[in-house]
Amino acid sequence: MRRSVSPFRTAWRAALALVLLLGWSAALGPDARAGERGQDRASVVVHGGDTLYSTVGRCTVGFNARSGSTMYGSVTGRCAQGAGATWYADPALTVAVGVTAGVSYPGNDYAAVRYTDTTGSYPGEVSLGSAGTRDITAAANPVVGQQVCHAGRTTGYRCGTVQAVNVTVNYGGGIVYGLFRSNVCSEPGDIGGPAFSGGTALGIIAGSSGNCASGGFTYYQPVVEWLSAYGLSIY
Repeated sequence: MRRSVSPFRTAWRAALALVLLLGWSAALGPDARAGERGQDRASVVVHGGDTLYSTVGRCTVGFNARSGSTMYGSVTGRCAQGAGATWYADPALTVAVGVTAGVSYPGNDYAAVRYTDTTGSYPGEVSLGSAGTRDITAAANPVVGQQVCHAGRTTGYRCGTVQAVNVTVNYGGGIVYGLFRSNVCSEPGDIGGPAFSGGTALGIIAGSSGNCASGGFTYYQPVVEWLSAYGLSIY
């Protein structure tokens, strides 16, 4: 006598065969794949010196800081002005990581990005490109004669000396007060990069004169002012 086959058993065997053929995540459907996407987002890391993107351009993060458990990144005010509210970790604008928390320009040249993606990582280190990373554990105002190094997206990691403090610069579109200047060269694209002395944050690149072929100067927005304005601390 022919034995009847349960429809339930047939469906289960088909599902098992699909698992063996395609692998568990493909057979388990959308929920499993969503979990994998969550793991991808957890791998997002934004250091000082890295780039954030908006619908109108990109800005370099100077330093990361925090207020309690909330993390922030610094960018220049000129770069953030008109950039929109949302910031992304990728140029395709698919991984949103933060929102603009405040912009100060002219007068000052800084802005704060509040990180909203709690699955991401925002370490206190700054990226030096091929030179690796530098752990930043404190912040201070610069002193004339002090060594200063900076990391620019265009010209990379360079060091020199603080030459002047409390400098005023007219960008044409606005005047900025209280900057400091070094004899380290920089070029377009370096704006926003972190400037530091050892493990102490000093400022972010705000502008320059000259270039790295013939020599030049770089101007920086002091980081202590930014930290004070938003009640933040380096970690």
